Amino acid sequence: MNFYQIFLPIATLVYLLLVFVLRSVILWKQTGVNPFVFGKTDKAHGYIGRVYKLMVLGTWMSIGCYSFFPDQYQYLIPIDYLESDPLRVSGLILLVLSFLWTSISQYQMSKSWRIGIDYNEKTELINHGLFNYSRNPIFLGVLISYLGTFLIIPNTLSFSILFVTFITIQTQVRLEEEYLENVQGQDYLKYKAKVRRWL
Repeated sequence: MNFYQIFLPIATLVYLLLVFVLRSVILWKQTGVNPFVFGKTDKAHGYIGRVYKLMVLGTWMSIGCYSFFPDQYQYLIPIDYLESDPLRVSGLILLVLSFLWTSISQYQMSKSWRIGIDYNEKTELINHGLFNYSRNPIFLGVLISYLGTFLIIPNTLSFSILFVTFITIQTQVRLEEEYLENVQGQDYLKYKAKVRRWL
């Protein structure tokens, strides 16, 4: 196994455990609120939640094949001209930066952090720290992590996951903006006029 075959599954597991699982448990214990609020309905919000789960599963399939079943990796149709050490190093750097960026953003969101839109509770509008530069720093961090993964293992599956995740997050962000405009009113509209959606 090469360095990336070892690094990628470990880094992805650590990312998921610390950024999503551990943070969810901490918030649940602090507030008694389950931060995972995607519904099981067929509405857009619930559908997006299911797409996210499929993207995580697809990512693990791509990483697992690359790291543990290299003989079968060819079936994912690697993009040969993107397989280079400079791009892999760039992907590694993006993964590390994404982890740090997302972790800081979550810390700054504190008890307002949710996975999905919490229609049952009005949370505090966060506009300090990284949120002073991006309205969606956590989503931005997630997109960067998928881009980093793609640069390390460029294949048709990892590209498809990156593309679908990008479209899904764009949709999720717009649903959240509509929700926040209705719930936070003028406070959010002023914040929206001041800070860009991404950077």
